This record gives sequence, C-alpha cells and structure tokens, in this order.
Amino acid sequence: MRITFRIWILIVVVLLSLISVFGIPPQVLQKGLLITSVNPNSTLFQDGLREGMILQSINEQEITSMEEYAQAMSIITNLEENQTAKLEILTDKLEVINLYDKTAVESIALEKISLTKIKTGLDLRGGARAFIKADVPLNDAQLNDLIAVSEQRLNVYGLSDVKFFKVKTSSGDNLMGIEIAGSSPEDLEELIAKQGHFEAKIGNDTVFIGGEEDITHVGRTGSDAIITECFAIQGGEACNFQFTIFLSEEAAQRHADITDKLSINGSYLSKKLDFFIDDKLTQSLNIGTSLKGSVTTQISISGSGQGVDRNEAIEAAKEEMKQLQTILITGSLPFQLEIVKIDKISPNLGEQFTKQLLLAGLFAIAAVSIIVFVRYRKIKASIALVTVSLSEVLIILGTASLISWNLDLPSIAGIIAAIGTGIDSQLIILDESQDKNQSITQRIKKALFIIVTAFTTTFVAMIPLTGFLGFMGIGAASAGLLKGFAVTTLIGITTGVLISRPAFADIARQLEE
Repeated sequence: MRITFRIWILIVVVLLSLISVFGIPPQVLQKGLLITSVNPNSTLFQDGLREGMILQSINEQEITSMEEYAQAMSIITNLEENQTAKLEILTDKLEVINLYDKTAVESIALEKISLTKIKTGLDLRGGARAFIKADVPLNDAQLNDLIAVSEQRLNVYGLSDVKFFKVKTSSGDNLMGIEIAGSSPEDLEELIAKQGHFEAKIGNDTVFIGGEEDITHVGRTGSDAIITECFAIQGGEACNFQFTIFLSEEAAQRHADITDKLSINGSYLSKKLDFFIDDKLTQSLNIGTSLKGSVTTQISISGSGQGVDRNEAIEAAKEEMKQLQTILITGSLPFQLEIVKIDKISPNLGEQFTKQLLLAGLFAIAAVSIIVFVRYRKIKASIALVTVSLSEVLIILGTASLISWNLDLPSIAGIIAAIGTGIDSQLIILDESQDKNQSITQRIKKALFIIVTAFTTTFVAMIPLTGFLGFMGIGAASAGLLKGFAVTTLIGITTGVLISRPAFADIARQLEE
C-alpha cells in the first residue's frame, strides 16, 4: 500500500502522541521518586527544589522507593530541636547541598514515578469530593472570591492536590466543588465547616481583622498593586511586591497605639506585623520606622516571591500578593456554607472500573472488526479499522498529556464515545466506497461530507459542557461534572476529522482501487 501524505500525517501525529504519553526519555526507564509538592516557605524550596523534579539520590544513596527515601532521611528525622544535618540532594535538574533540620521531611511530598505522563483525576486516584452551597445565591464574581478564600485556607492546612471547580445546578444555583486526593469525607467536612478567621497582630496585640469592618479598601490594580523589584538570590531570583490597604479610623488608631510602644531596629520597628489564619501564622511583614505612633489609614503591604528564574519569581510574587489581597478583602469565609453532597472515592474502585472499560473497549473494537470482515470480506479493511481506531485513542491520550488534562471517569467515557463516532465514520467511508455508480473520488468526498456534518453537530452540542463559553453566560447544568467527558470527546472527534478520517479515506480508496 502506498503511504499518502494524509497517512504520513497520521503516522507523525501518532509518534508525537507516543512521545507525549511516555516522555523522552521514557518515564518507565527513569529511576527515583517524583516530587509532587514543596512548601514555598521551606529551605528546600529556597534551594531550588520544585514540583515535577525527580529525586535521584540523598547523600549518594540511590532513591528508588519510599522505603529508601525514609531510610536516607532518617539522618534528619532523628534530630533534636534546633539541630541540623548535611544533605546532598541530587535531582534530574540540579544538585543541592545544605544543612537541614527535621522540618525538611514535612516540607516535601513524593510519589512513585508513573509509567506514563498521563494525569488521572480523583475518580481513579481516590479521595473525597464535596459540593458546597452558600447561604445566599452567588453570582460568578462572588463564587470566584469564595473559591479563592477557600483555596488559601486549605493551603494553610498543608493540603496538596486540591481541585476547585464551579457547578451550576438545573435551578440556576452556583455551587463550589472541592476534590482532595487521599482525604476522607470527615476531614473535608471538618475543614469546610470552619468559618475561618483572619487577624493581623503586632506581638500579642491585634491591629485589625479581615473584612470590611477594619479594612475599607484593598488596592488590586494600577499603582496600588505592583511588583517593585527583582534581584538575584542563592539558587535563583526573588521579586518584591507592594500593595496599598486603607484602614478604618479605629484600626488606624490601634495601629498607632501599638507601634508607639515599639523600639527602632535599623530601618524597621522591633516587631513585625504578623498575619494569622485560624490562629496559624502565614506571613510576617516588617514595619517601617515612619509608621511608629502614626495614625494613618493608608498602609503599604509588601512581600516577595522566589523562583529559579525571574519569570517564576514574578509569578510567585503575583500569586502571594493575590492571596494576601483575597484574605484582607474577605477576612473569614464571606458566606455561611452548606454541604449539599459529599462522597468518598475509592482508588480500588476507579482502578477496577478503568480495567473493565479498557477490556470493554478492546472487545468492542475486536467485535466490530469481525463484523466488518463478515460484511465486506476484506481482512485488510478490518485491520485498517482497528489500527486507525487505536491510533485515535493514542492521539487523545497524547493530547490530554500534552495539555496536562486530568483524566477522570467522565473523560474515559468521552474517549469511548469518540471511539464509537470514529468507527461510525469509518464504516460510512467503507460503505460509500462500495457504491459503483460514482467514481471513487466522488464517493469518498460524499462520505467525508457526511462525517464533517455529523462532527459539526456534535462539536456545537459539546461546547457548552466544557465551560469555555462561561464568559458569555453560555453553559449547562452540572457542566463541571461533565467537562472531562466533553473535552475528551471534542479532542477525539476533532483529531478524527482533521487527521484519522482523511487517512482512513486514503486507505479505503486504495483498497477499493
């Protein structure tokens, strides 16, 4: 069979999808543990360790399992308070040598390296999912603020791998969805039930609390919120930010009374302004000497973000500034929350369901191939149909891996739906190619016209489920739950129409000729 230009395109895209799924070099050949999170306030983060790096050795001891990691880190886990030990940490991107105390163990999270670069959702990994309703109807802006505050509060409690999403019910209510991998419903319910509390202290004295009572305005745009400077530090760069807040008269007077009692230490006062969320210290800022005893309603809040390069430092500074602004504006959670529904997802259930879906998909493709062979009496047509169908699955997985899309059970259902539409399209091409009343070129054009028309209808129907048109007010009830199904279906039918269907049409043309 002659390999046409369209078939070459399919081959190239399949090869690129293989690279996207398995990586270069293939992840299956990599040794070590994957770093899934690093505490931004830790020494390890300052030394350059980041999420996504692969930990290869500690003190020249090769790390290939969690047991070996625990053994290597025992040198600091057994330390007393205020003691440190030297660690030589080697990753796939850098080597770090420094002294660390026992808190370093809690500053980093790791897991085994996956065989592929495909990310899976909560349905497959296990954890807890909750749907939250406020005591008042929320518009999109209020829901965004609620998500921002909730995200910051959960970060304070050290939870990683938390996903927030929006859900619109059939009655038009906006709900907040939360998914936490590896958590129980009881833990999630306890965190959500807490209303939360923000306060700023100097020493043991409260200066102001979050919300409109003490804070009248928080600068978020223009000259009221800026990145002031960036500079080199050990292991990368840091960028400072600054934004303005306005206090009420009462809060400004408290600030003046407290700072008036402080001594001067260089360019700053002897104590810092400490931020607390639910009595947990989250940020400490220096107080300039010009504010000593001054009744001022305008205060500049400053801080910094760090990264391995300037771009990462700027993004870290912006994120830190956004979190502070959100806390200062809303204080505690801005609404009373009610848990509409909460579920525990077992990873074993997801694993079993995935295996059953894969077996069902392979069985379906095999059954269709047999039917095609019985119908058309062409073994080559059956082989071509199976090959193209499998290539479509691989392209979907490669695209999902490329855009870091989390594959959950709805996403897998979308892949199966895409396989079904793909087989339908190929059968249309085979059927039309059998019509002897027209030339083969006209028959293939007719088949592709039918396929493109069906694709357009499905594409338009799926767009509202993705949430991509939310800014226009176009959506669907519970679209958040079906987003994975819609996205993978769209990837499958789009790549099919643009890549695999034309290639299969060329194959069918050559088989007929």
